[in-house]
Amino acid sequence: MTPEAPLIFLHIPKTAGQSVHAALSQGLPEAAVSPVRLHSQAGPGTAQLPPGYALYSGHIDWEALASLGPRARAFTVLRDPLERLASFYFYLRRKARSLPPEVLARPDHLGLRQVTTLSAEDYFLAGPPPWRAFITDHYCAPYCRYLVSRKIRAGRQLDGLSDRQLVDAAYRAAQGLSGLYHTGDLDPLARDLTHWTGRPIDLPRINAGPGSAPRWPALAARLPPQAAARLAAWVAPDVALMTRLGMPVNTRFPAPLCQTLTARA
Repeated sequence: MTPEAPLIFLHIPKTAGQSVHAALSQGLPEAAVSPVRLHSQAGPGTAQLPPGYALYSGHIDWEALASLGPRARAFTVLRDPLERLASFYFYLRRKARSLPPEVLARPDHLGLRQVTTLSAEDYFLAGPPPWRAFITDHYCAPYCRYLVSRKIRAGRQLDGLSDRQLVDAAYRAAQGLSGLYHTGDLDPLARDLTHWTGRPIDLPRINAGPGSAPRWPALAARLPPQAAARLAAWVAPDVALMTRLGMPVNTRFPAPLCQTLTARA
């Protein structure tokens, strides 16, 4: 792992990313790690992936991946889609409740205020267009949208794609990465990272939420059945993508929907 052969961890929120970043950055000098950890910290293109670092890690855009050279290795980690959706929701609620009222009232904390003041149904399914865009970027097929757009917030860039086209494009994009891994079994990632870095890499879970119970049933219990079904449909493309990649998913969908989105074009 050097600036000539950097590692790029494309961290999708709530997919064991803190564990991966901690393991990779341990022992590295601060000057070897890109300071851009969030896409909002830098401008577009190469500003997201500034040259000269051995490690890039975070919720970052990666349109400029080619600028890091042919030896760069980019990878990401996926999680059961509905578990990830629910975990993100409950994480934001915990974070919002930990903030003092004056901090929570800041304009840049609108999302955190919404997650505590709105019902789960209204948080996900109501609100003006700007809020709907925020929800779409963070909860609607985030794996497929990130792989295809190469942006944490794809916006309307993918509006012309059907779900089937989105899954096909995401599958093709996934083939260009050095690796995709599943939170349910991080041993393959640990082995690859050990090989790529030349030093033993251990991946402890350092950001697990309270308790070990599945998150999705807890969120579904807060929603009317029709609302829960809509959220399940949002992540159907990600379920199809993971199925096509041979990754296990616990989420279940009606057979016709699964077959339509999973089948290769």
